[in-house]
Formats: sequence, structure tokens, C-alpha cells
Amino acid sequence: MRIHCKVVVIAVCFGVFLLLYFLGGNAADDPLLNEVAEEGSNSSRSPPELGRDVAAKLAKKSSARDGVRAEEPLRRRKEGKAINRAASANAKSKPRNNMARPVTRRKRAEEVMHLAVVACGNRLDETLAMVKSALLFSLKRIMFHIFAEDPLAPQFKERLNQWPRSVSAKFQYRIYPITFSVGNADEWKKLFKPCAAQRLFLPVILKDVDSLLYVDTDVLFLRPMDDIWSLLKSFNSTQLAAMAPEHEVPKIGWYSRFARHPFYGVTGVNSGVMLMNLTRIRSTMFKNSMIPSGLSWEDILHPLYQKYKNHITWGDQDLLNIIFHYNPECLFIFPCQWNYRPDHCMYGSNCKGAEEEGVSILHGNRGVYHDDKQPAFKVVYDAIREFPFEDNMFQSLFYPIQTKFLDTVNTLCGRVPQVFLKQIEKTMRKVFEDKVVRHVRPHK
Repeated sequence: MRIHCKVVVIAVCFGVFLLLYFLGGNAADDPLLNEVAEEGSNSSRSPPELGRDVAAKLAKKSSARDGVRAEEPLRRRKEGKAINRAASANAKSKPRNNMARPVTRRKRAEEVMHLAVVACGNRLDETLAMVKSALLFSLKRIMFHIFAEDPLAPQFKERLNQWPRSVSAKFQYRIYPITFSVGNADEWKKLFKPCAAQRLFLPVILKDVDSLLYVDTDVLFLRPMDDIWSLLKSFNSTQLAAMAPEHEVPKIGWYSRFARHPFYGVTGVNSGVMLMNLTRIRSTMFKNSMIPSGLSWEDILHPLYQKYKNHITWGDQDLLNIIFHYNPECLFIFPCQWNYRPDHCMYGSNCKGAEEEGVSILHGNRGVYHDDKQPAFKVVYDAIREFPFEDNMFQSLFYPIQTKFLDTVNTLCGRVPQVFLKQIEKTMRKVFEDKVVRHVRPHK
């Protein structure tokens, strides 16, 4: 009898073992089995009683699982029907024109800066150096509006199309013929310098352009054009153009000593760098000494010229001074470092902004890029003109300027090298950091 009981116990235990084995990994974590295991380890009952309890509990658990599995699809079907009924009710309660529509995210249009220049005679290389300086440092794309005499137009196209693709991707250009909408074209063309009066007609010709920066051909950017372009946001509600003073010291200024016509402020303004909101210019009636009701920009130019043509020396710049003399609320004045000329250093350094921040825009009037009267200006012009695109700026641009400046320290403008070098060095460091440093940062 004892042998028979032992056989039964062994058979029951073996059966429990097989059952546990076939239940697999999920059953291993089953709380019931854990409970049975705990009871088995803590119980003082005999093996036959333990085997019978285990079998009973396992059977009960299996029956409970089968019941849950059978009820689960039914419960899900009921929930699904309830959700469908609720959705149907909501759809009926909402008007059809409020149905959800796919939302498409519009890509923000890239801001483009507009720059105009007028080139006649032998100004091809000088103009291309200006364009090059603008592209070297600027961040946004630039649209160049180039007004040129007929013989120069194909030369501009040929030279600009030869620039590397990496550079041409940063700009677009359009070439315009020299045209004057009012008055005698030959008379306008000979006013002061060849074609210089063309700038007066930019608001009339560029009707689709909202804002514009005009510069003379002898201008060089030593910092991003973006920075002067941002001054448009500083205009108040009446301002529509921005220029720098003609001089910083009234006692030695030309207008304050020699002008025979009205001019802006105390020293007049220089039109070599002129930032304009063309939309405002086109919509403004300008006060004047001829017609009390005011005249539009296009209508004021010719009668103003006819009245003062025997009293003006600097041509179109004098006409601009007369216009803003009667409309001072329309003009925004930016500091001298944005239009730095030989006059700011040949009579002693008198541009405080350039001494503190460096020159932002270099204006080489008086022909100083092409003679040896002010070699400090010529050093900068030659370095930018000869700089190969895509070369290292510090090695091929800044260091040559810095080295050649040593030969100018005994000249009037060469005595203040920091004025010429401070801003361009700062600009190059920023370009270097933006284009190089950020691309070689170690991955975290």
C-alpha cells in the first residue's frame, strides 16, 4: 500500500511538472502558480493533498481565463458600436461647412534685399568690386538693379556670369538702360557726373520694388548689407529715405560755406549711399517753394532743376538737399561710418562712429581708388578687387590689407588704421564662425 501511494504521488507531481512546462513563459509569471509555489514551500500537508490542490487551482484558473477570452471580443464589439453611434450623432449635429479640412503649411517667402547702382563710362571694374564686396559679407539674397550705358551692358553680363556657382546662388541681377522720364535726357545725363542723375528716377522706374539701397560705384561694403538694410525698420511714420551728413564739422563743410541754394540741416547730406522706401516716396506730396499744394516725386524733379540749375554744383545731390530742406521730417540720418569718405580723415579724423566701431561702408569719392592721394582707400579697394572667390578671407583678404596698411601710416588717412580695419576684421570673424566653426562642432 505504501508503494502504491508513492507511485500516485510521483505521478501527480510529474503531471504538475508537465502542465507547468507547457504553460510556457507567461505561466511562469502567473500569480496563481506563484501562490501554489509559495503554498508548496510553506505547507505541511502531505504530497497527495498538495498535488490535488494544485490540480484544482490550475483547472479553476484555466476556466477563468477561457471565460475572460470569450468575453473580450464581445466587450470590444459593444464598445465599438457605442463609439460609432456617438461619432454618428456628433456628425449629424455639426453643420457641413464646419467639416475639418487638411491644413497646408505655407513656406515663408525669403526676404530679398534690393541694391541699385548706375554705371557709365569706365566704371565697370569699380562697379563689380562694389557688387563683390556686398556678396562677400551679406547674409540674405540680393537683387542688383544695374543701370548702365549700352556698351557696358554685355560686359556686365559676361563678367557676372563667370563668377562661381556658389556665389551666383546668392544674387540675381537685372540690367537697365539709362532713361529719364521727364525733361531733356541729354541735359540730365550731363548733370554733375555722367548718368548720376539716374538715381533721381529710381522711384519712377522701379515701380514694383518697395525698398531699395542706392550706392555710387565707388562704394565698398565692409560689413553685411543686411545691417544697413535693417535701418528701414527704424524709420518713423513720415521718414522715407536715409542718408549720412555731408560733413561732421560745419566750419569746414562745403554746403555750410559755399552753397547758393537751400540744403538739409547744418551741413547738408551726401547721396552716395541712400536707403529708400520707394513706396512711401511714390505716395508722398513734397512741399516746395514753387507750388503750395505740394508735388509728387516725379513731378517735382524737372521744375526744381529748372529753378536751381544755375546755382547747383553737385548736381542730383544738390537737388536732393533742396527737396529735404523743405521736407526734413521725411529724412532719416544715419551716422558717418555708413558713408565714410576721405573728408572724414584728410582734415583730421572727424567721424567718431568710425573711430569707435570701424568703417561700415567705404566711399572712395574724389577718385582715391585710382590715384595715390589717399593710399589707405586704395589698399582696401585693390584687396577686394583682387580677392579670389572662395579663398580664405583672413589669408587672402584681411592679412594683405593689414600688411599693406603699414605703408600708409604716414599719410593723412593711414594714420588711423583701426578705423579701416576694425569692422572688416569683426565681419570676417563672424563669417568664419558662421561658415566654418558651426560645421565642425563635435557631435554630442
